[in-house]
Amino acid sequence: MTKETSKQLSKRQELREKRRKQEQGQRIMMISMIVVGALLVAAMLIYPNLPKPVGEITTPTFSERPLVNKNSMGDPNAPVKIDVWEDFQCPACAQYSQEVETQVTEAYVKTGKVLYTFHFFPFLDDNSVAKESDQSASASMCAADQGKFWEYHDMLFANWNGENEGAFNDTRLVAFAETLSLNMDEFNACFKEARYMDIIQQDQLDGQKAGVTGTPSVFVNGQQIMPGYIPSFEAIAEAVEAALPK
Repeated sequence: MTKETSKQLSKRQELREKRRKQEQGQRIMMISMIVVGALLVAAMLIYPNLPKPVGEITTPTFSERPLVNKNSMGDPNAPVKIDVWEDFQCPACAQYSQEVETQVTEAYVKTGKVLYTFHFFPFLDDNSVAKESDQSASASMCAADQGKFWEYHDMLFANWNGENEGAFNDTRLVAFAETLSLNMDEFNACFKEARYMDIIQQDQLDGQKAGVTGTPSVFVNGQQIMPGYIPSFEAIAEAVEAALPK
């Protein structure tokens, strides 16, 4: 073997070794990317199911509601029907419920003139994976099974602190039920199976058919009051008085 041939063979071996190392590096990089991707997917699947911190819970002063039937209150034979569509994550709904609804309850529900019904319009989590509007609505109906819809309704509005920021994560929704001394076996079974989601979704569809585009939306005997604004007690009272039998 000549010196020239020996050099050529050595160069080929060097190239083969270089190519082998490149291929090995590419394989290691590919495997690393697959492992990282798998870990990210696993984290995305596991994280939503991890227990979230409960944090501080505010217990409001609960108002007395007459003739409660799940998410309705008042005489079912009352001459006037008030239907309200709300999202528990809606700050305007909290303001309406805490300021206007209490006045309507005192003046018209407790006096037997109005049947008042809360309807669900959970739209503020449409672009969120958290689904806090849907989940809080679902939890409220599980509380309604135990005659505590309105207390749970008050708990939700008292503890809201931002849209899809964890105020209504599942851990806190369960903690609200515990604060209300609900039967937790019954509540958890109901909440876990999302027992009332069909009713909640139907409420939203009914609201859309009625012309609801935002919350709160208040209807007195089918007529919407002050669309686009938080309805005032005076506007609702005027509509109720006009609808009462003379």
